[in-house]
Amino acid sequence: MKNIIITGGAGFIGSHVVRLFVNKYPDYHIINVDKLTYAGNLANLKDIENKPNYTFVKADICDFETIMEIFKKYNVDGVIHLAAESHVDRSIKDPFTFAQTNVMGTLSMLQAAKLTWEQLPEKWDGKRFYHISTDEVYGALEMTDPEGIEPPFTTKASSGKHHLAYGSKFFTEDLKYMPHSPYSASKASSDHFVRAFHDTYGMPTIVTNCSNNYGPYQFPEKLIPLFINNIRHRKPLPVYGKGENVRDWLYVEDHARAIDLIFHKGKIAETYNIGGFNEWKNIDIIKVVINTVDRLLGRKEGEDMDLITFVTDRAGHDMRYAIDSSKLQRELGWEPSLQFEEGIEKTVKWYLENQAWMDNITSGEYEKYYESMYANR
Repeated sequence: MKNIIITGGAGFIGSHVVRLFVNKYPDYHIINVDKLTYAGNLANLKDIENKPNYTFVKADICDFETIMEIFKKYNVDGVIHLAAESHVDRSIKDPFTFAQTNVMGTLSMLQAAKLTWEQLPEKWDGKRFYHISTDEVYGALEMTDPEGIEPPFTTKASSGKHHLAYGSKFFTEDLKYMPHSPYSASKASSDHFVRAFHDTYGMPTIVTNCSNNYGPYQFPEKLIPLFINNIRHRKPLPVYGKGENVRDWLYVEDHARAIDLIFHKGKIAETYNIGGFNEWKNIDIIKVVINTVDRLLGRKEGEDMDLITFVTDRAGHDMRYAIDSSKLQRELGWEPSLQFEEGIEKTVKWYLENQAWMDNITSGEYEKYYESMYANR
């Protein structure tokens, strides 16, 4: 039996990874280590909480002594490290928390793994530390806007897959890091620590950088679940600037499949970019979400477009992110399974069918945070 720690496993992406591993690998013991901050929710894992190969441990990754105890108690073979503060707006308001969790928390996990594994007779054999990061560490890309073409804009990317033509350049694994927000700076630092532990100590590490995820169980401070809920209640849809910023979107279950594949077959000390080949302007995403929610609620399609409310742009707001996943596709055979229109249909249906999950979250402190966040914009 392999004993695998998945940090942040009660969060959005983490819960999908935990579920996949628990169900797919009954001979693995999955230890979900999560502090259960505002974005962690054990309700995300109700369907697997009683599985014999699953254990939840409430712990802070910054608490080094507790993390060491977990490594020793469970004889850990591998780590999939997802736990992180991830919302850019929060990082602008409170950069210290992001540095503490994303940098020092990652260092705590690395040091615990090092001290545990280097004492074993086999040392690094059969061990793996897999760190999940973000495309935001690369900074921003140049952007062009094709005239007279309705989205989605399709051109051929280097991988041969269709990519949206907002620019000719994409994030590749060999790009220099140029983070522009406290969040991306903290993730860039954590990436460097992971690679340093390989180069200095020989620890078997892997890093992946992923584009924007969407899908079920996402905390509703992020664009898509926030807007689905606001449309449902006919509340304003706050759009930064003119909504021209471009992001590459990936359905969360496709990301979980990529993590599974890379954890088992990825090359040690390598970096893999994971993207959806799926660029959209924020304003175009929002229009698709409005039309989909309206249709599924039995409203006239597009009747809630007037909820769009443009607000002052975010400080240091990068214009365009676009991931080139051709290395992952070429070396390991992964590619996304869903186009955005398919994924957003599944996503909207899930949130509308699980309104109790959403109401349980938005009825508390998050609602106050959201109201204060946009009160003066």
